Amino acid sequence: MSERIPIDLALQGGGAHGAFTWGVMDRLLEDERIEIEGISGTSAGAMNGVVMADALTRGDESTARQALREFWRAVSRAGMASPVRRTPLDVMTGNWSLEHSPGYIALDLMSRVVSPYQFNPFNFNPLRDIVAEQVDFARVRACENLKLFVTATNVRSGKQRIFSREEMSLDAVMASACLPTVFQAVEIDGEAYWDGGYMGNPSLSPLLHECSADDILLVQITPMHRQELPTSAADILNRLNEITFNTALIKEVRMIVMLQKLLGEHDIDIGCYRDARLHHLSGDEPLSHLSVSSKLNAEWAFLCHLHDLGRETTEAWLAQHFEALGKHSTLDVERIFRETEAPR
Repeated sequence: MSERIPIDLALQGGGAHGAFTWGVMDRLLEDERIEIEGISGTSAGAMNGVVMADALTRGDESTARQALREFWRAVSRAGMASPVRRTPLDVMTGNWSLEHSPGYIALDLMSRVVSPYQFNPFNFNPLRDIVAEQVDFARVRACENLKLFVTATNVRSGKQRIFSREEMSLDAVMASACLPTVFQAVEIDGEAYWDGGYMGNPSLSPLLHECSADDILLVQITPMHRQELPTSAADILNRLNEITFNTALIKEVRMIVMLQKLLGEHDIDIGCYRDARLHHLSGDEPLSHLSVSSKLNAEWAFLCHLHDLGRETTEAWLAQHFEALGKHSTLDVERIFRETEAPR
C-alpha cells in the first residue's frame, strides 16, 4: 500500500450538529489513504478531538471510530432525561426542530432575562459529566499519535487561548464549549473562559505552526450563507451568532491566503504559510434546513442522521478532491470567504 497522506483537521463547534463532524471523521478514519496528524477544534469539535486522542492511546483508527460512536451515544442517553425534547407532532412529521418544545421555549426565554449565575447557581452541566466519563485526559495528554489544540475565549482580555494536547483537561474542553448565556464561565488558573467560537472557530494557527502536514481540511458546520431573511427574535439572534462565530475564521483564512500570495510574489520562504494547502468541507447545504434549536436535539435518531450526512458529504468531497491532497489547495477563498458583496 502506498504511503498515507497526512492531513490536519480544523473542526468547528455547533452543539448537536457536531455529530455531522463525527460522520466526517468516521469516514476519514476509515480511509487507509489518509492519516490525521493534527486537530484544532472548538466546542463540539474539541470534544470530537479529545475522544479521538483518547482512543488512539488504546488502539488504532477503528478504536477511534468506535469511541466516537460511544461518545455520541452517551450524549443521546443523557438527553433522554432532558425536558428539551421534540413534541409528539414534530416526531410524527419528521421535524427535527425543538422550537415547539415547551422546555426549549422556557430555556430560550430564561437565557434572555436572567444570567446562568442566577438560573443555574450550581452550574449544572450534564455534558461535563459525559465528557468526564468518556475521556481519560491523562491518556489524551500522553497521546503521541495526534497533535491536538482546543480554543477558548478569555472573558477579561477578549483574546483566544489555545490549549495544546499536553495541557488538555476537562476544564479546557468545557471552556471551549461554554456558551455565556447558558453556563457560567469556566475558571482555569485564575482566568475565566467562554466558548472558543468567539475568537477562533476553530483556530488554524496551531496547525500551521505546530504540525508538519501541509494539507488542512476545514470542517465548517456553522452556516456561512443563508437565503432566508431572519425576522423572528430567535432567528435574528441565531443569525447574529452564526456571523460572529465565523468572523475570526474568515479573517484568519484571508490572512493566510494574503501572506501566501505576498510570499510567492517576493520569493520569500516561510514554510508554515507558503506550503499550506487549504481545503473546505462545508455543512452549509446538508445542514441548511435545520433550525438553531436542533443544536440541542440529542435524540439518537437525529445524531445518526447527522452522522450519515457527514459521511455522505465526506464521500463526495473525497471523490472530487482527494487527488488534490499533497498537491494544491481546493478552497475557493474568494467565493466562500469574501468579506464584501460583489457589486450588482
